[in-house]
Amino acid sequence: ICVIAHVTAKTMPHEDAECRKASAPNIHDPATRELSVVVPSYNEENRLPLMMDEALDYLEKRQKQDPSFTYEVIVVNDGSKDQTAKVAKEYSKKYGSDKVRVISLEKNRGKGGAVRTGVFSSRGQKILMADADGATKFADIEKVEEGLKNLRPWPNGMAISCGSRAHLEKDSIAKRSYFRTLLMYGFHFLVWFLCVKEIRDTQCGFKLLTREAALQTFSNLHIERW
Repeated sequence: ICVIAHVTAKTMPHEDAECRKASAPNIHDPATRELSVVVPSYNEENRLPLMMDEALDYLEKRQKQDPSFTYEVIVVNDGSKDQTAKVAKEYSKKYGSDKVRVISLEKNRGKGGAVRTGVFSSRGQKILMADADGATKFADIEKVEEGLKNLRPWPNGMAISCGSRAHLEKDSIAKRSYFRTLLMYGFHFLVWFLCVKEIRDTQCGFKLLTREAALQTFSNLHIERW
């Protein structure tokens, strides 16, 4: 794993061409929204609409209930070869570019690079990364928000709350082949042994970060494909 990481590592561009415009938001600027939702998308024209409909329906209802709540959804089109960008831009037209923004990368960077680009262009005090496949019910953001709240006081304004699907593992195993299950357990063991022992589901694409935590975390990434 270390050899592969070293071979695939490369110098990451700090900003994509889409983010270099003078008027583009930057994570170094003060927050102007309560929540930013970053959605990395690669060839997701079929699954993205379901996720976006659910997310925007929830966010719009929440804003009606609490007018002080402000949000933005940033879809990062990671060099897709299908109509992902077109689908995302339809939502931008419907809800307005102030609520739904689309950033298109010319070349596919991988999920790490896509999320990083979206985070660096965020305006939110809190930043949520959410997968385009809608694997996590969007309303569950309230659970990770509660997790973030329970971490107070945040040291230097930094805190991260991670969603988890570990409790669904038995159901997912029943739908997998023995080979995939073996690979899953092997991967979980490596993550536990080499990296993180306290978090059971490190791969859940539903993580909420404070603005300062996002800045510190993504500024220090060196491998963008993972």
